[in-house]
Amino acid sequence: MAKSLEVEHPNKAFGWAARDTSGVLSPFNFSRRATGEKDVTFKVLYCGICHSDLHMVKNEWGMSTYPLIPGHEIVGVVTEVGSRVQKFKVGDKVGVGCMVGACHSCDNCISHLENYCTKMILTYGVKYYDGTTTYGGYSDTMVTDEHFVIRIPDNLPLDAGAPLLCARITVYSPLRFYGLDKPGMHVGVVGLGGLGHVAVKFAKAIGVKVTVISTSPNKKKEALDHLGADSFLVSKDQDQIQAAQGTLDGIIDTVSAQHPLMPPLGLLKTQGKLVMVGAPEKPLELPVFPLLMGKHACYI
Repeated sequence: MAKSLEVEHPNKAFGWAARDTSGVLSPFNFSRRATGEKDVTFKVLYCGICHSDLHMVKNEWGMSTYPLIPGHEIVGVVTEVGSRVQKFKVGDKVGVGCMVGACHSCDNCISHLENYCTKMILTYGVKYYDGTTTYGGYSDTMVTDEHFVIRIPDNLPLDAGAPLLCARITVYSPLRFYGLDKPGMHVGVVGLGGLGHVAVKFAKAIGVKVTVISTSPNKKKEALDHLGADSFLVSKDQDQIQAAQGTLDGIIDTVSAQHPLMPPLGLLKTQGKLVMVGAPEKPLELPVFPLLMGKHACYI
């Protein structure tokens, strides 16, 4: 006989949930499942605010269900582990990112690309294996299969570590995967929001030259003086854009709002790469002819 929800999810929890597309969060009492044999339960101490959380609470991608507890940059301290957990113990500092489940058997999972698994289970807003809805990190506790939990180094403050669970990997991965990590290369970063500032810091740490491209002139000081970017371009300034034509080996576009792609494309060298990591709620227009003429590659 199947266990009741009260037995499967006996642990009371508290969070902040969106109830409709207004985006307003309000107190929400719910329950977490009991710690399974492969589960790690931890007290949530910090959770980053990702722009995708804002999209989801307002249903701007058309996939939200309510009530919805967002948050997928989650860190805290382990309070309980299952009998078969091997990698963690009570007291460890841990984190959970954007997914909490996958099939573990498809080609993508076998190739350590579980984020492309067609049966991937997101940290919030979807159905878990037991048919209940997943709830995210804007809450006081989490229970997650140890496979999707990572250890946070003791020398990394938890509040600073939380955004690395999404923002960090979102920009670090394309820098590495698309070969934009070689010292001496010149990489552009479009947008200086949550993703953009992390992209600048990682790119500089890797050893590449960085140009920030923004619509906001008032972000120049932050980009150059605080984050260490090498140069700054105002995307609406035609003279600046024209002077920088063909100077970039690649661009990481982090903007999550509608914006023209033509100015960044013109900045690329021949065979340069444009990588889109922002997720606007409405489709962008992709100018194909400049891609062909510059022999550029565009990745999403």
